[in-house]
Amino acid sequence: MARIFISHRSCDTTEAERLAIELRNTGHDVWIDKWMIDIGNSITQKMNEGLEIADYVIVCYSSQGIMSPWMSIEWLTTLARQLDGVGVKILPVILSGDRIPAILSGIKYADLRSNWSEGMSEILRAIGT
Repeated sequence: MARIFISHRSCDTTEAERLAIELRNTGHDVWIDKWMIDIGNSITQKMNEGLEIADYVIVCYSSQGIMSPWMSIEWLTTLARQLDGVGVKILPVILSGDRIPAILSGIKYADLRSNWSEGMSEILRAIGT
């Protein structure tokens, strides 16, 4: 069972939650803001807790991009942890659109735009399910 953190823009919550449900249904421990941050919680504290234990950080990008302040913190933190030797892995996922940040452009991504099932299979294979 892998510990998976899902990073997404709020406008992509429906697709990100679908992804989270499917991953949870295969036995993985999934962190997604909608499930883990309650009213009154510190957002940064909860994000930090999720990122610290994550084996994988799924970065969902869409036609809306990934440059929201929260998403930037999440994936840049993960890149910094990788540089520090932490064994966390970034798994980029395209939900819609086609623009990705240059720093992630060299990482193979799963494409959920046209064939959700095939993209999910690629994600699960990367996780080792």
